[in-house]
Order: sequence, then C-alpha cells, then structure tokens
Amino acid sequence: MDAPQRPKGLLDRIRDGETVICAEGYLFVFERRGYLTAGSYVPEVVLEHPELVRLQHEEFIHAGSDVVLAFTYYANREKMALVGREDDFERINKSALRMAREVADQTGTLMAGNISNTNLFMETVPNYREKIWQIFKEQLEWIREAAADYVVAETFSTLGEALLATQACKEFAKGLPCVVTLGICLMTVNGKPATNDGVEVCEALNRLADAGADVVGLNCARGPQTMLPILEEAVKNCKAPIAALPVTYHTTDEYPVFFDIKDPVSGEPLFPENLDSTQCNRKEIYNFGKRIQELGIKYVGLCCGNSAHLTRSLAESLGRKPPASRYTPDLDKHFLFGQDSKLALIGREDREKYSGLFSDSNNAIN
Repeated sequence: MDAPQRPKGLLDRIRDGETVICAEGYLFVFERRGYLTAGSYVPEVVLEHPELVRLQHEEFIHAGSDVVLAFTYYANREKMALVGREDDFERINKSALRMAREVADQTGTLMAGNISNTNLFMETVPNYREKIWQIFKEQLEWIREAAADYVVAETFSTLGEALLATQACKEFAKGLPCVVTLGICLMTVNGKPATNDGVEVCEALNRLADAGADVVGLNCARGPQTMLPILEEAVKNCKAPIAALPVTYHTTDEYPVFFDIKDPVSGEPLFPENLDSTQCNRKEIYNFGKRIQELGIKYVGLCCGNSAHLTRSLAESLGRKPPASRYTPDLDKHFLFGQDSKLALIGREDREKYSGLFSDSNNAIN
C-alpha cells in the first residue's frame, strides 16, 4: 500500500506567504471535560481514553487547524513522576505520536511533535541541565521516529531552557523544522517584558533564531490584549518568522498573565478552575486574527482555553471556510431576529422590532 502523500511543509508555506494555524490547548480542554487534573496537568487521558484524544484532534482539524499537535505536552519524566506513572513515560509519548500521525495522514494535515517546559531549570536542582537534556533527547528521538513534520518546543519562561530545547531539536530531530515559543515572561528589562532569566523578549527571540529555531514567538500565559503589544514589537525587530498563540482569556495591564487574574468581587485568584468568566468571545478571537494578519504573522493558534468554535473564528478571520463553517451562526433564520422569507408570519412584528440588531456583527461573530 502506498504511503500517504505528505502535505506541503511548514517552512514552504511560510515562505510562500501562507498562514499556518495550529490549534493547541489540549490540557485545558480535557481538564474541563473531567479527564485531566488541574495542577499536575499530566495528559493521562492519552492512555486512558485515546479515543477522546483522537476525536479532539479531528475536531480541531474540522474547525480549521492545519496541524495535528501530538498531545505530549507535560508527558515528560518529571511530570509523570508527579502522578506515579514514570514507568509509562515511553508508552504515553509513543501512543500520542502514533495517534497524531494517523489523524494527520487521514486528514491531509501537518503533524507536529511537542516538547515543553520542565520544572527543573533552576540551579537548586542538581545537574538540572543534564536532566532536562535527557528529557528532550528521549522525546525528540521518538518524535523523529514517528515521522513528525516539525517540532513545537513551547512555554519556556527562561531563555536558558528555550535555548537548550532549540539545541536539542537540532541535534536529536535533525532535519525537522522547529517552532520555539516563550511563555511565562514575568520580568521587565528597561520597561519591556523579559524572560524570567532577565532577557528582553525580542532579544531572546533573536537569540533563539540564531541558535537555529525556524519560527519563534509567544504562547500561553497572555491573552490577545496583552500579547499583541509584544508581538507588534517582535514583528519590527525579530529576524525569524513569528508565532502567536495566546490563551483565550481576558488578560489586562493590571493582570497581564492569566495566572494573576482576580475575581473583581471576592479578590480571589481565578486560575485555574474559575477562569470561565474571563473567557474571550468569538468576536474577540476573530479581531485578534485580523490584527495578526495585518502584522504579517504567519504562524498562529490558540493555547489554554481554546475550543473548536474559537479555532473556527480564528480561521474565518483569515478568510477561510473550514468544514465547521457550514454551521457558522446564521441569524437570518432565527425565529425572532431572522428575515428569511420562509419564516412563519407569526412573530413578524417581533422580528421587525429586532431587525438589524445583529446585522453588523452576524458575519463577524463566529
């Protein structure tokens, strides 16, 4: 049987001016659905309910993602040990990669392997660099064996760990493009956002590009409102293609990352289980996609808080009509707001009263 024909590669698409959408956010998806524990965030669902992971891959593709991202985020030795499943380390990685490759082959999409930040990059951990290097080595070798199209290395709070990941990608996943993104950058240097080891974000992104990262940028922690100013600066000053994958929550100047958001009434932190009231709506994601397009950013997606309807809004902001767009809201057929001639005469008076209420936003709120 002939092997499935591979789709156009990541870097070829970017060089040709195409935008690549990569749907992320699997940890929060499965936590909301009751298959993953907030706190440890270990993707045990890959082993316990692989059919649900496969369906989520397919759902994101249906909504407009160009990429099946293997669900190996936090599937490393350190995280697996937290829940007493370090012996399942190899099995969970290989299972997730095999599943992602199968879905990508079936749907004609790209497949990306995934490595992530660890909790080990600190001098108080003995031999921390060697331990992290070994984690990356094992995962990247499996990613290459699984015939991934490229690697995503993400959510690094320090430039040091991001550089280590980039170097590991170049050594153990030779020939595969790598997308490397910074995540929880809480410091400032000269008034500008910086990594937690004190390097201004744009400088850090350029150093990652110099180390061999093919696409660099930001993911997680910041929502569209607080990520966009950094992206606008990065587009002007960074030498590599930029990646933009915010969380889908309302972060603000007061609370620039979603870990900090507090309930306006009680003052209590909302992360992680009570962020629902701060969720971005579809129009906000649509507008984010439009702004990303204006900036010329060619690698986009949504991180924690993502769901298929938000990915669809992002895709539609780029002028696309993924299969899920068949079901984009059409208020012309609504019994109260609609103007379709097939609607019953009953309620015409109410429809006339409300006519035009959504006329300007019917196509923008997806």
